[in-house]
Amino acid sequence: MTAVVADITALVHEFWTLMGSNDFESVQSVLGEQFILEWPQSNERIRGATRFAQMNSEYPAQGPWRFTVNRIVANTTQEAVSDVTITDGALTARAISFFLVESGKITKIVEYWPEPYAAPANRAHLVEPID
Repeated sequence: MTAVVADITALVHEFWTLMGSNDFESVQSVLGEQFILEWPQSNERIRGATRFAQMNSEYPAQGPWRFTVNRIVANTTQEAVSDVTITDGALTARAISFFLVESGKITKIVEYWPEPYAAPANRAHLVEPID
């Protein structure tokens, strides 16, 4: 089981490495034929590796996209989750992505882009900043 999990973890790392190349066509090499990306917060689904590559190529950016993998967790032969910080030099965001892997290819990603917000003042006496 450990070898399989390591392979899934390596596959997800490879996905983010390819995304970081900003050659979004190359990302298709790790995606399955019936690949699907879902963004539940905006109620959007992208079907197919070609559309995924095109969407990323057309997405407005101030500079090249950079991806920092904060963590990848894989605990089955088919599933992994990544926590990634993404920036184009002007904007920075964090994405939590759930990966489904079949036959060594990523077949589905469900991705959440939470919005940061200031901590409420009423608990300032109980917390400390992470950064």
